[in-house]
Amino acid sequence: MPSVAKDDAALIALGLEHMASGMGRKWDIIMESGEGLVVTLSDGTKKLDFTAGIGVTNLGHCHPKITAAATKQVSTIVHAQGAIGMSRPYLQLVDRLLNCMPTPNLNSFFLWNSGSEAIEAAIKVTRRATGKNNIIVFQGSYHGRTYGASALTKSKTIYSEGVGSVMPGVYTTAFPYWHALGVSSETSEEELVRLAVYQLELLLKQQTAPTDTAAIFLEPVLGEGGYIQAPAAFLRAVRAICDKHNILLVIDEVQSGFGRTGKFFNIEKTPDVKPDVLVFAKGLANGFPLSGIATSKEIMATMPPGSLGGTYAGNAVSCAAAVAVQDVFAEEDILGNVNARSAQLFTALHAFASSPKTSHLIADVRGAGLMVGLEFNDSSDSICALSSKSDKPIPKNIHTRVQAKCYEQGLMLLTTSIYPVIRFIPALIVTEEQMATATSILKKALEEVALEG
Repeated sequence: MPSVAKDDAALIALGLEHMASGMGRKWDIIMESGEGLVVTLSDGTKKLDFTAGIGVTNLGHCHPKITAAATKQVSTIVHAQGAIGMSRPYLQLVDRLLNCMPTPNLNSFFLWNSGSEAIEAAIKVTRRATGKNNIIVFQGSYHGRTYGASALTKSKTIYSEGVGSVMPGVYTTAFPYWHALGVSSETSEEELVRLAVYQLELLLKQQTAPTDTAAIFLEPVLGEGGYIQAPAAFLRAVRAICDKHNILLVIDEVQSGFGRTGKFFNIEKTPDVKPDVLVFAKGLANGFPLSGIATSKEIMATMPPGSLGGTYAGNAVSCAAAVAVQDVFAEEDILGNVNARSAQLFTALHAFASSPKTSHLIADVRGAGLMVGLEFNDSSDSICALSSKSDKPIPKNIHTRVQAKCYEQGLMLLTTSIYPVIRFIPALIVTEEQMATATSILKKALEEVALEG
């Protein structure tokens, strides 16, 4: 029976009634259309979108070149199943990716649909290639919500809570972050690295022997863990430990890749650290479902035919969109804009952190490129409570209150982690004017929360 047309209120009510509650949702709205960084809601309201679909629409909503490429592909062939044959866009994308990998050893690719699936592929590949089972991850890491990926995710318990035993063989160690190590926020980076490396070495002596450990999975910038850049010294130490013990290093750039942090991949900031496997998704196809892993031909060759695949893996339309994404990067100075707008954003955030009106609210400003976190002092949770240097009282739930005020004023922002953190992940094409508008809205929201207490 055909559906009866419904007005927006009825459609939203239908969604609240019948969409899976386990998805969660920040705002009960219909996002009708998008152009660049501007989203238009079904009631005509326009919002400046600093969420980018959680770091996905890196080149903005409905980028004309990407839209044109996907539209053309839809009229050519939509689904060219990879186990049957090859699609032209898949091959063109591999050609583009070969030229942008952080190291030349990453020369064999498998494309899938989502970041979680790419992590699942990396789990299979590393276990098969090494003949070992165990995997090490870091406290605060996020690697996805499917069965294997959720076992690797250590940013929040909600992703695997109450579903029974998750995949075995996963061990967790500390990330060089003062919260994770339970030390002062004033602790030096050198000391944080020393403590985290010590915990990793201890783990290999006490819980998972190197001879049983297949891989270490590492986000070079913690995403759901709070937007923390891994220090170069830590990355080098982890690489050395992997080399010493014949352990594969898997770098998860699902969120930090494709220009997000000012380099094409964040791991390029430490060029002497070479991943054995690189995992990517999100910004790859600017909103079309596509993900992948890259590794050496030798490692990938350990997977027998048929062991990797999936009905929609490397979909032709998604690949066509991804080819257009790579071409936009080649034709335009996207990274130059990322670094300029990053400097603009950090200048504003540091000004708020030193302002007499708002400094007592802010615990930390951090991140890289346009993957930036603003952490607040908060008195609502003992694990998040910090000793402010100000005599002013610390309000509760600052991050969600600031987020709500920004939304009311036309700016969409997301929070992240178990800590009171707001994250800034606008499209990489954000203009100087749009950044100025966003930071002006944020300033007003911060000052209002400070006055309300």
